[in-house]
Amino acid sequence: MYEEVDVAGTDRTVETMSGGPAIVLVEPQLGENIGMVARAMANFGLSDLRIVNPRDGWPNEKAVAAASRADHVIEAARIFATVQEAVADLTYVAATTARPRYSTKPVRGPDEASAQMRLRVEAGQGCGILFGRERFGLSNEEVDLADEIVTFPVNPAFASLNIAQAVLLMSYEWMRSGNPFEGRPRFYAPDLSPAPKDDLYRLFDHLEDALETTGYFFPPEKRDVMVHNLRTMLTRAAFTEPEIRALRGVIRALQKGAPQA
Repeated sequence: MYEEVDVAGTDRTVETMSGGPAIVLVEPQLGENIGMVARAMANFGLSDLRIVNPRDGWPNEKAVAAASRADHVIEAARIFATVQEAVADLTYVAATTARPRYSTKPVRGPDEASAQMRLRVEAGQGCGILFGRERFGLSNEEVDLADEIVTFPVNPAFASLNIAQAVLLMSYEWMRSGNPFEGRPRFYAPDLSPAPKDDLYRLFDHLEDALETTGYFFPPEKRDVMVHNLRTMLTRAAFTEPEIRALRGVIRALQKGAPQA
């Protein structure tokens, strides 16, 4: 058992904060961890919890008990079968990991990542943060679906955080990013919103199918690495919806072949 500590006091008359980036848990194993994640989110004003294929099913009584009155987060949690489905409506996704990856994606600390997401959310873009499994985190294929990587400045000899700790750190930095930024520009260039992830993932499938028919993925044993490299390049570009439509039009034109003379 443990004793709960109310650090600053809880005012039940204050309206519950909500919004911010989606917290996406990928195949969490324990209901207690999901509940503690919901509690951490509620502590810092986050409310959009998305769960991919929870091991022990949903709803989960242990999650409710561990949430410690963060009922609005637990009750609104949504369940998805895949990561792609969970982030399909978002335009920016960050993947948390403690391990160096062979990807060339940008890597940010939690403070910088939260500040970037704050600007995106203020511009009306949907953002989300991926958190991996308790035992081994996110797979390389799942990291490939994200725009950037977030890693925490922890002791390299003991770098592992549990899900609730990682979510708590990101949630804290999210709330802290709401303070005025020193040196923040007075105005910005016109913002071009990236396309929803669902559009980007359809571009992945379309391009990979087209390349498959041309024999591009050769030798076969290198296919996974080649797909990884392509997805990393396409994700880093932050294409808008019109750009993705244009690219898919180019692929369709190439599939039809050059007109006969």
